[in-house]
Amino acid sequence: MATYNGSRFVAEQARSILEQLGPLDELVVVDDASTDDTLAVIASIGDPRVHVHPQPSNRGYVRAFERALSLATGDVMLLSDQDDVWTPGRLESMVAALNRSSVVAGNYSVLGAADARQHVLDARFDRTPRRNQIGILVGYRPYFGCGMGLRRDALPAVLPIPEYFVESHDLWLALVGNSLRSIAHLAEPVVARRLHDTNVTPLKWRSLASIARARLMLLRGLIEARRRARNRGPVG
Repeated sequence: MATYNGSRFVAEQARSILEQLGPLDELVVVDDASTDDTLAVIASIGDPRVHVHPQPSNRGYVRAFERALSLATGDVMLLSDQDDVWTPGRLESMVAALNRSSVVAGNYSVLGAADARQHVLDARFDRTPRRNQIGILVGYRPYFGCGMGLRRDALPAVLPIPEYFVESHDLWLALVGNSLRSIAHLAEPVVARRLHDTNVTPLKWRSLASIARARLMLLRGLIEARRRARNRGPVG
């Protein structure tokens, strides 16, 4: 989990995660130099499975997730935002998917909505990695980091995240998974997203200039992901 000024919601999210973890699992939290009481709220949870690593300065959420992945000790790593809630059964379904693929991506629902499931990913996409990559580049194949995970054997291809990825660590992970041809897509929601005025993911339309910069970043990322996948070789 990456945190930054998330004291309003982080305790609820942490509880939803810890309820599904086993006694030998861990919740790795990298705090990106919060200026509120996020760290105090996390400390008040009082669970020895929570391992907090403060950043000395604010470097952005991509670097926070990069550090969290590098610090994790398990064979399975599931990404988590600070302000959502894990759905019941998330851990079980994502671990099952990672038994056959090195990366997994699931859908999300909207927290508090009666019926707001976002069914944008499904198992058909497991068989279309090149089409998925094109979809990422043009913006019609969305992946959300809060619903993603990976196995340790994918880390050499994932880390380090290229420095030019100043946003969208989730799309980098999706580019790598599709380049490895080892990514599973889950139709069911694996997280309930909390939509509010401080979400990192923009809720409004972006400018054409920012869209163009993002597409260039993703194109560079696709080239790099394919290069790493070739060097890494096939994975299970």
